[in-house]
Amino acid sequence: MSFKQHIKPLAGIVAAAGLALALTACGGNSGAATTAAASSSAASDNVITVGASPSPHAEILEAIKPELEAQGYELKVVEYSDYVQPNVALSEGDLDANYFQHLPYLENYNTENGTDLASAGAIHFEPMGLYAGKSSDITNVPDGAKIAVPSDATNEARALLLLQDQGVIKLTDGVGLEATANDIVENPHNVELVEVEAAAVPRSLQDVDFGVINGNYALSAGLDTSATLASEGADSEAAQTYANIIAVRNGDENSEKTQALLKALTSDTARKFIEDTYKGSVIPVF
Repeated sequence: MSFKQHIKPLAGIVAAAGLALALTACGGNSGAATTAAASSSAASDNVITVGASPSPHAEILEAIKPELEAQGYELKVVEYSDYVQPNVALSEGDLDANYFQHLPYLENYNTENGTDLASAGAIHFEPMGLYAGKSSDITNVPDGAKIAVPSDATNEARALLLLQDQGVIKLTDGVGLEATANDIVENPHNVELVEVEAAAVPRSLQDVDFGVINGNYALSAGLDTSATLASEGADSEAAQTYANIIAVRNGDENSEKTQALLKALTSDTARKFIEDTYKGSVIPVF
């Protein structure tokens, strides 16, 4: 047998050994990767990631973290300063839920964006409040008084209904949340409505007699929300329609994470925090 004949089988043995080592190494890495992935997956199963507006939503979520810990979950809160990105992130799977909007807004968002997000439950309502400006007695409204109201259709309708409840104006019967200034049928004090972008109403109080302000904007402006002259009630048409909800992807309404989150947000801990902290500017609806 020649030298060449001897070396050929030897080369095969070396190659086979090398292949075996390679397969062993790959198998070892694969096993480690699988174990790491499983560990990561297990960890993420115990984390609930929720997108929220800073106030009051993120504050309420922070308050119920111990409730979720007792159920075996870690709550991660991601704050957003706008009303679009929380729904984008939820649709793309970056969040398990979000908490910042009411159902009409969510339904409109779905229609405009072709998404299929759903409400898992209502948590709280942010009533509009009537605040003093140059005048402070809503039972003795000066003739020609100026009243600042939000300029967008939804919030202006709510403001008009609140003014009607206080006897300042009278609207067309049954107009409800579709009300506009054109529906005013009685205006005994000849009040002038000053339409202002909702977030700017607090800044306009110094220039008007009264202002009707959304709860979240009153909080952001640092107003004393316990000093409202009047506010929407928890049993009002607006409260039933515009309660803030937990939104999830369609089909996740009854998932374990969603149910754990809802349980925590409708707990006695959540109710006490909301009532003690916001003193009527945020109202539990559970």
